[in-house]
Amino acid sequence: MRGEADCHRCIRVKAWGAGKTSFAVQADLLSKSWPAPWGACASDDAYPAPSDIQAIIDRALATGWDPDMIGGTFLLTEAAGLELTGFLLADRLRDPAAADPSVRVIESYWRTAIARGSKRQASME
Repeated sequence: MRGEADCHRCIRVKAWGAGKTSFAVQADLLSKSWPAPWGACASDDAYPAPSDIQAIIDRALATGWDPDMIGGTFLLTEAAGLELTGFLLADRLRDPAAADPSVRVIESYWRTAIARGSKRQASME
């Protein structure tokens, strides 16, 4: 997925609750890998873990997904606010006007770095 600063790995995840004809949940995951020496797309090997898939399913259920319905797709979007260890939800694959993935990845990187710094500082006091 192309962003202003780099391209970023995006993985579409789909899960069905009651077979392939049931109401699927779909989430587009934007890798938070940053910075990368040769560019995020060239060196990103992030894949969602089973715990990430479980978190997607849990959030989808909490926001109205009914896996027993027949047909259609429930889209889990950025508005759901789900941030996984290595991924953010992304709308850009479906909506070219959605938030810039580079900005979102870099903001997440700095939030994490600041949080780590705060924890280190607190442990030293």
